[in-house]
Amino acid sequence: MRVVLAEDLALLRDGLIRLLEAHGFEIVAAVDNAPQLVRELVTLRPDVAVVDVRLPPSHTDEGLRAALEARERIPGLPVLVLSQYVEQLYARELLADGRGGIGYLLKDRVSDIGQFVDAVRRVAAGGTALDPTVVARLLDSRRRRLPLDRLSPREREVLSHMAQGRSNAAIGAAMVITEKAVGKHTNSIFTKLGLMPSEDDNRRVLAVLAYLEG
Repeated sequence: MRVVLAEDLALLRDGLIRLLEAHGFEIVAAVDNAPQLVRELVTLRPDVAVVDVRLPPSHTDEGLRAALEARERIPGLPVLVLSQYVEQLYARELLADGRGGIGYLLKDRVSDIGQFVDAVRRVAAGGTALDPTVVARLLDSRRRRLPLDRLSPREREVLSHMAQGRSNAAIGAAMVITEKAVGKHTNSIFTKLGLMPSEDDNRRVLAVLAYLEG
């Protein structure tokens, strides 16, 4: 699996390279600034990009904006944001096209290497991987009445786990219910949110977007 990595701190960049290579990833480019990130993404078209939000020259939101630019030029390009900060506006925009292949993890909350590697693979496969803190920040930033009001508390809990990129089996384990029960809740969520039958992965992404907007 081919990876383009964007991280301006040399020690952390080198550590991520070694970690990902140790788990079978091929690092085709490792950059420390936004303009070079866009060039490498468009030229190399990797399986996934792992991107820090704050890159030179201003160290504000260049990494996230570069990822958005690259996804405009390569629709559906998988991007995993790995940052110390939650940049709400551009995080929302990154999720807005509904194509999946999106992750947003906070560096200081990544305590399990296996889960991080799984998140990279999940995003590369077109799934989502969102840190619960990111979800909470996005929720707090904008609350308005949407079809989410139709969901039961149990369905909201299932959707919260879904927003973190968990499979039905993982959701069942977390909620101590059967995978079949999770499937019933999931189908009910799709129906109440007005998501017509299609590939489940696409409907999951749209349901997560509704959750974040709600």
